[in-house]
Amino acid sequence: MPFFNALFNKKKKIKDYYNKGAVIVDVRTETEFMQGAIPNTLNYPLQTLNQHINNIKKLNKPVITCCASGVRSGIASKLLKQKGVDCINGGGWLSLSKKLEF
Repeated sequence: MPFFNALFNKKKKIKDYYNKGAVIVDVRTETEFMQGAIPNTLNYPLQTLNQHINNIKKLNKPVITCCASGVRSGIASKLLKQKGVDCINGGGWLSLSKKLEF
């Protein structure tokens, strides 16, 4: 049961972030993003994320990162946390959209 508890807690934490007004940052490439995305999501590809950190900080909101599978968003989340951004890895954008009921 610990595995299912961890999944439930992660989903709850993501929803809590979103309910606090979190911004979703999709770190897939622009081409991937154009093939489908969560509404009102910012697209800052992982390769260019460092160039957008100040813009993200200016939003003064928590951030949920996402990508195709959760790998790049995990890297992005770690980077943003190191830069002082309140951030959580939302994983793949399709599963995140289901968690947030889009």
